[in-house]
Amino acid sequence: MPVLPLHRITGLLTSDPRLRDCMRELRSAVRESNGDVMMDSELFRKCVGSNIVLLTQAFRKKFIIPDFETFVANINQIYHKVADYIPHLAKFSPDLWGVSLCTVDGQRYSMGDTRVPFCLQSCVKPLEYAIAVHEAGTERVHRYVGKEPSGLKFNKLSLDEEDKPHNPMVNAGAIVISSLIKVNVMFQSEKETGDRNYAIGYYLKEKKCFPPGADMIDALDFYFQLCSIEVTCESGSVMAATLANGGICPITGERVLSTEAVRNTLSLMHSCGMYDFSGQFAFHVGLPAKSGVSGAVLLVVPNIMGVMCWSPPLDKVGNSVRGIHFCQELVSVFNFHNYDNLRHFMKKLDPRRQSDDERNKSVVNLMFAAYSGDVSALRRFALSSMNMELKDYDSRTALHVAAAEGHVDVVLFLTEVCKVNPFVKDRWGNIPLDDAVQFGHENVVKILQQYHHLYSAPESMPRMEDNQKLETMKGVA
Repeated sequence: MPVLPLHRITGLLTSDPRLRDCMRELRSAVRESNGDVMMDSELFRKCVGSNIVLLTQAFRKKFIIPDFETFVANINQIYHKVADYIPHLAKFSPDLWGVSLCTVDGQRYSMGDTRVPFCLQSCVKPLEYAIAVHEAGTERVHRYVGKEPSGLKFNKLSLDEEDKPHNPMVNAGAIVISSLIKVNVMFQSEKETGDRNYAIGYYLKEKKCFPPGADMIDALDFYFQLCSIEVTCESGSVMAATLANGGICPITGERVLSTEAVRNTLSLMHSCGMYDFSGQFAFHVGLPAKSGVSGAVLLVVPNIMGVMCWSPPLDKVGNSVRGIHFCQELVSVFNFHNYDNLRHFMKKLDPRRQSDDERNKSVVNLMFAAYSGDVSALRRFALSSMNMELKDYDSRTALHVAAAEGHVDVVLFLTEVCKVNPFVKDRWGNIPLDDAVQFGHENVVKILQQYHHLYSAPESMPRMEDNQKLETMKGVA
């Protein structure tokens, strides 16, 4: 996998489509200088001009995983631990084993056999379901695959009481889903081992499960072709990351799937994506995933990253032995389980947290902006998702400092836009209102007294959604 010299720190690859202009300028400069290029300020501006925002985020550690180097070191340990896992593998070929990950910011890392192509097999089922919902909507899709998909139905047929396929994650449901997807060309594919699926197809046709006008043989041909699509761990991780990113591809910025399609797909993957192991996987790993008999496991950590594991040796229910164990180890090290409490469960690592140095810089910058009355700086911090309730060594917040200095504009921004907690006590037991009173800032006192009343009665102060808050801040920028 091609990498930047500092790829372990940033997670960005030279193959990232977002860096296309930057890399083109660099290669052009190298050609023109016969390989002896000097990076001066003019060439630097020329190269990074179109990518300055992305590169600034990367090197200021503003991505979802700020300390990417430490994170991948931990991932490497898990990978090598799983590589030698369990005598059970002795009966299989232990040679092929790959893991790739891609974060919602496009940070990427790979270990092992990540460029070897393999068939998606059943890992294609959540993807085709997501495409169907994206194109036709939830209501139309579940008109043909049942209105309430059940995680309790794992056999290959599993029809509901209305003779509709109950579960898009098993063969019957996936075959019907194939008939709902708009395609221009139907492909001929391998069918030697498809007798059972043909039997399922004819049974579904008898029960009138297909939408009007759909041809059962075409749907089966398309289903076989979908299962035979070849991917690598590297490309598969980007697919998984697109699901983690709400349907937007992290490395192109394009919306591929609707948020409705992603929500439905992740719900199904979480409840019934791992064959008969789905309940145990949901309990122990607590993340949406889908496996295939090729040895693939597509794992989604919502809002953080996607992972594709691949190792052909399978357990008795058809899941990759190494893939399952990697997922279990991942959530034992990091607090990625859906029900890990981020505030009170401190035994696991949280790669989203900034290092102590970064946090200290944030506190200093936040407090200095509040002290100097710099609303513009505070607005930038809020837009970059900084916690506006950070405390200094005296447990004082930015609102404490602004109230003590009498900066009305800052107090209004922190209360009306950021909705910070006005009742935080510093090491002496004072809240921001106490500071405003002590230093005689009457205007601030009035603002905080009114805000206290509203903050204590949330039903009288409707809170803005995050996107509304963002638009409000942008509007006054």
